Amino acid sequence: MSKKNSKNKAGSNTIALNRSARHEYFIEEKIEAGLSLQGWEVKSLRAGKANISEAYVIFRDGEAYLFGSSFLPLQAASSHVVCDPTRTRKLLLSRRELDKLESLIARQGYTVVPLALYWKQCWVKVEIGLVKGKKEHDKREDTKAREWDREKARIMKNKHRG
Repeated sequence: MSKKNSKNKAGSNTIALNRSARHEYFIEEKIEAGLSLQGWEVKSLRAGKANISEAYVIFRDGEAYLFGSSFLPLQAASSHVVCDPTRTRKLLLSRRELDKLESLIARQGYTVVPLALYWKQCWVKVEIGLVKGKKEHDKREDTKAREWDREKARIMKNKHRG
């Protein structure tokens, strides 16, 4: 007999998405990374008070850091701790992943940006993407393709009705 999980999770495990990254960049590769957090940050993430739309990953001294993300502190959660909502947070990656990302950034002009922030069991994970920037005409082509897909779906829906 299979063991069933008695916990019913309300909603999704996703905390924050970086929707603009999919519009601004070609995503070449996705990597899951851990995130080093303080206690008040975990509480604010449980409340969904995170923004990673302006964030990016920097490399310093052989380590990766999430820069530009904003985790708003809760009023009741941390009255005795000085909270810095925009502090630089360390990403937890293996040495092999760090070396690979650093070499690709240095040689081939890639950038690393966070794509999503989510819960995996009791841990907060960041999905980071190895990306290259899109030109303006690439963005227009994506918009045209997306609009055409919507139009096709609308036509097919109406065709099956009538």
